[in-house]
Amino acid sequence: MDRDRRWLYFAAFVRSLATGMIGVLLGIYLSELYLSTDAIGIIVGIGLGGAALATLLATLYADVAGHRRTLLLISLASFAGAVLLIFSAHFWVLAIAALVGMVNGMGRDRGAALVIEQAALPATAADRERTMVFAKYNVLQDIGHAFGSLLAALPSLLQHNGLGGIAAFQVSIAVYASLSLLPLLAYWRLSPAIEATRVARTVSVSAESRSILWKISSLFALDSVAGGFLTTALLSFFFHERFGVGVDAIGLLFFVARVANAGSHLAAAWLSRRIGLVNTMVFTHIPSSLLLATVPFMPTFPIAAALFLLREGLVEMDVPTRQSYVMAVVRPEERAFASGVTHLVRLGGWAVAPGIAGLLMTGGSLAIPLLVGAGMKIVYDLALWRAFRGLRPPEERS
Repeated sequence: MDRDRRWLYFAAFVRSLATGMIGVLLGIYLSELYLSTDAIGIIVGIGLGGAALATLLATLYADVAGHRRTLLLISLASFAGAVLLIFSAHFWVLAIAALVGMVNGMGRDRGAALVIEQAALPATAADRERTMVFAKYNVLQDIGHAFGSLLAALPSLLQHNGLGGIAAFQVSIAVYASLSLLPLLAYWRLSPAIEATRVARTVSVSAESRSILWKISSLFALDSVAGGFLTTALLSFFFHERFGVGVDAIGLLFFVARVANAGSHLAAAWLSRRIGLVNTMVFTHIPSSLLLATVPFMPTFPIAAALFLLREGLVEMDVPTRQSYVMAVVRPEERAFASGVTHLVRLGGWAVAPGIAGLLMTGGSLAIPLLVGAGMKIVYDLALWRAFRGLRPPEERS
């Protein structure tokens, strides 16, 4: 199982390189193709909708089709969509590419492959180590996101070396496509140990777990709609338009942001042992939303970037704690289903919001999506604490 975990870690890292890169590039690339702001938002939403559809299929059928086979198919679809992005500037072709390739404008890896990987991780560790296993998994992802953000500066580098404007972006998208294919090598080496023992199509979930999943998924839906207003693609577009900075500066900004995210995951594992998983989720998330709400009012890019980076040092502390908490409060045989349902809800919310955000940016202020997203996240945090502060995972009950 340790060998499988290493391959899963490798796949998650490489996939996050691709995700971090396209998260920064997507909005700016589409604007270079002369798409309107609302069209950009719609395509970002369609890409996340594709990820949501893939997550639904993985949740329902991955145990039947096989985890390894499903992961291989996901990698091939991601590669196909990425290649299609290169060859057309037509809205509908780009939309199909985003759908098929599950193109992730969030800039963070939250797709169908992650659902399957995370369902396997808890079995590799004891309860007290589970959160750290998830923390390390997320650290590897955010390191990948960080360096992927740096790779988003590739168009500027190519342009400085004489390659034409749109051609530089197309070469960069080709690099993204290659990275999307690399996890195939890791998945090919996985052993049969990663396959689920349950192969029935009917998912059996206890009444207690159904109640927990219903409540927590409803709250995650609110948080994910808020997050859909704050995708990396739209935030990159915001910084580009609001402060006039180039893709190289934005790529560097998100590199530092992802490094801050990575450090916060380890801090979250440490903090959760002292104040609990739910408290860590809530009381680190609220300050991050307040910081984000100040960014649109800053007069210069350096000040706005500094506040944004402070926010990034806190905003992801709920990720390993949330993942660990969900896996802890359901039965072991329900983990794949619980992981799939909660991620599906989040992806669905992310898919809905970018189109609305694009319309708000077109008809109003560039800052409106940031303010709406931050406010909704604060409401979510308060509701989560009220609903789940009394339901503790096994390691906190003693």
